[in-house]
Amino acid sequence: MDAFVKAFDGLPKVAKIILAIPFLDILWVIYRLCKSIAEKNTLGIVLAIVLIIVGIPFLWLVDIITLIVCDKVLWL
Repeated sequence: MDAFVKAFDGLPKVAKIILAIPFLDILWVIYRLCKSIAEKNTLGIVLAIVLIIVGIPFLWLVDIITLIVCDKVLWL
């Protein structure tokens, strides 16, 4: 899981934004889940699972905005 997180962190900005478009944004939710598991963050794990179910319809827009502005996705 650590390799997955490092791979996503090492992507160029354009690739990160492309992966944040609708239907591909599930990869960023999985990234959040893997990052929380690697850090042993229980709240992050639960929140990531909830976002898989509920957050997909609007989360892609938040991800695109934060990637353009900060070059990273918004997470704990």
